[in-house]
Amino acid sequence: MAAKWIISATASALLGGCASLGQSYEWTSQPATVAAVTASQRDLLDLPAPAQRLTVAVYNFSDQTGQFRDTDGAQSLSRAVSQGGTSILVKALQDAGNRQWFQVIERERLDNLLRERQIIREMRQAYLGEREVSPEVLPSLLFAGVLLEGGVIGYDANTLTGGAGARYLGIGASTQYRQDTVTVYLRAVSVRTGEILTTVVARKSVASVAVNANAFRFVSYRELLEAETGITTNEPDQVALQQAVERAVQSLVIEGAQLGFWQFRDQSAASDLIEGYRRARLAEISSHELRTTPADAPTNVAACERGSLLNHFRNSRGTVRSQVAQRCTSE
Repeated sequence: MAAKWIISATASALLGGCASLGQSYEWTSQPATVAAVTASQRDLLDLPAPAQRLTVAVYNFSDQTGQFRDTDGAQSLSRAVSQGGTSILVKALQDAGNRQWFQVIERERLDNLLRERQIIREMRQAYLGEREVSPEVLPSLLFAGVLLEGGVIGYDANTLTGGAGARYLGIGASTQYRQDTVTVYLRAVSVRTGEILTTVVARKSVASVAVNANAFRFVSYRELLEAETGITTNEPDQVALQQAVERAVQSLVIEGAQLGFWQFRDQSAASDLIEGYRRARLAEISSHELRTTPADAPTNVAACERGSLLNHFRNSRGTVRSQVAQRCTSE
């Protein structure tokens, strides 16, 4: 009898725990919402209109890193990078200039599209007796003038880590910081000639921050106070990948316009955008040169004529000033 009472009490406790566990999600769960517009997506939407809309195709934009997610030092079967890169790129292309820049045609699941068109032909032949389907009913597929290739080429974990903490008389707090970096590669290929028109690389950091506070001290002779709290914020990997892809698409549009492969409708409206992009690229080159060794100093006349960028380089590298001057003079 006692055994039955113990079993029933245990079952009641377990069922009650499950019920309370199900209700505990109510205060943390939120209704489904549409994804918020990111800063890079806003810049993509605000691109000036093109002189002519481009028809592009994306067959595959995949994860080329092959990395698995590292969870507390143990590798899991989950990938470190989202496998939906193609969908993210297609959405970014449609957002460019608020759907004015690119006409994106389906190529990732082309077999499904062709199978559905074949079903339409067979049904019209079987029930309407049509030997040939009218082009008005089933027009020919569009073809692309430009192919977009590339993928996620890098996911570097722990590119930056750090933290700080303090404790006094058993009461303390600490914070930890970690940064990963995702890198995407995007190139435009001419369908007519096979020439690679332009190539861009974009990077985005993925930040994680943890803040903890705790207390452990005796408040009286036989009474011990022990408390601990903390919160961790992780930037979603998918959002970081989305922003990197959006920045790559924006850079592809601007660099292609600079090279003359396509044009903005209003060149005066796009001049500020192109100039800002050029300055940002020069700033990246400058920061890279400051980290290089003296052996990597510029050795051609074009590099010596980069104006303020070279002056900044010379001021920071006074030891190689004479070497650079001699190379530029000899050339």
